[in-house]
Amino acid sequence: MINFNRHLAALAAGVAATAMIAGAALADPALLYDGGGKYDKGFNESAFNGATRWAQETGGTFGEIDLTGGDAQREQSLRQFAERGYSPILVPGFNWVSSLSTVAAEFPDTKFVIIDSFVDLPNVKSIEFKEQEGSYLVGVMAALASKTGTVGVIPAFNFELLEAFACGYKQGALSVNPQIKVLQNYVGTAFEAFNDVAKATEVANTQIDQGADVVFAVAGGAGNGVLQAAADRGVLSIGVDQNQNYMHPGSVLTSMQKKVDVATYEAFKSFSEGTFVADHTVLGVAEDGVGPAFDDNNASLITPEIKAAVDDATAKIISGEIKVHDFRSDKACPV
Repeated sequence: MINFNRHLAALAAGVAATAMIAGAALADPALLYDGGGKYDKGFNESAFNGATRWAQETGGTFGEIDLTGGDAQREQSLRQFAERGYSPILVPGFNWVSSLSTVAAEFPDTKFVIIDSFVDLPNVKSIEFKEQEGSYLVGVMAALASKTGTVGVIPAFNFELLEAFACGYKQGALSVNPQIKVLQNYVGTAFEAFNDVAKATEVANTQIDQGADVVFAVAGGAGNGVLQAAADRGVLSIGVDQNQNYMHPGSVLTSMQKKVDVATYEAFKSFSEGTFVADHTVLGVAEDGVGPAFDDNNASLITPEIKAAVDDATAKIISGEIKVHDFRSDKACPV
C-alpha cells in the first residue's frame, strides 16, 4: 500500500506533484482523509479499514494522504492525484464538496467518490446515510439505560448533518420516555471542533454535572474525549461512525455505526471489477448502512428489554411504520 504521510510537509510547502507522488501506480484507487486524520478511531479510520480490506483481498494498492490544511490544500491534493491517474479517488467527509466539484469537472475521465455529501457530476459517486435512523435506535437505547431521566448529545458544531444525528437521537429517546430530558451542547463552532478533544471532554463533563448519565458523541475524533469523560465519571457513552465499544468496555453503551468501511470497500471493489457506477446512494437501516453496535464489549449493558426495543424499532423503521424525521429536510427537529 502506498503511503503519502511522509510527503505531507512537502505538500504543505507547495512542492511539485511529481516529487510528492513519484512512482504511483496508474489507475490505483486513492483515499484522501478528512479532518481528524487516518487514525481518528472513527470516520476516517473506518474508510481506511474498508480500503485495507479491498487491498488484502485483491492484492491491490491504494494511495492515501492525511491533510491538515483548508480547501486550497484539498483542491491541490485532489488535482495531483488525478493527474497521476488514480481512480477512483475517494474522499470521506462533507467538507470536500467544494474542492471535489472543481477538480472532478476538470478530470471527466477520472472517477471520484464522496461519502457524506452529494456532488452532481457524471463521474462522481455520492454515498450518503440516513444518520437519523441509526441515531433513533441509539436514542431508544439511551432512554432505556438512563437512570436519571437525562441524556446528552454532543455534536462537533451546529451543522445540519450533525443535527440529523442529534434530532434522530432525541426522537428515539422521547419515543421511550416522553418526559426524558435531552441536553445538546456543541464542542465548537466550525470544522476544527472535530479535533478538539479537550473541549469535548469539558462539554461532556458539563452535561454529566447536569445529570446526564448517557452521552452521545457526534464529534469525530473529538468524541474520544466524550467517551473518556463518561468512563472517568462512571456514566455511559455512545460512540459514532464506527464501532467504538472497545475503547471503554462496559462504559460505551453502543456506537451509532455508519458503514463507511463497507461503502469504501464496495466502491473500490466495483471499480476493480468494472462495475463502478457514478450514482447517488443513500444507506439507512433497511440497507444495513446505519445502526447500533453489539459485541462482547457492551454485552453486559444490553438488557433483554433494550435488545427487544431495538429489534422492534428496527422492524418498524424498515416497514415504514416509524418514520424518523430528517433534520436536513426542513432544518427543523419536531420534538
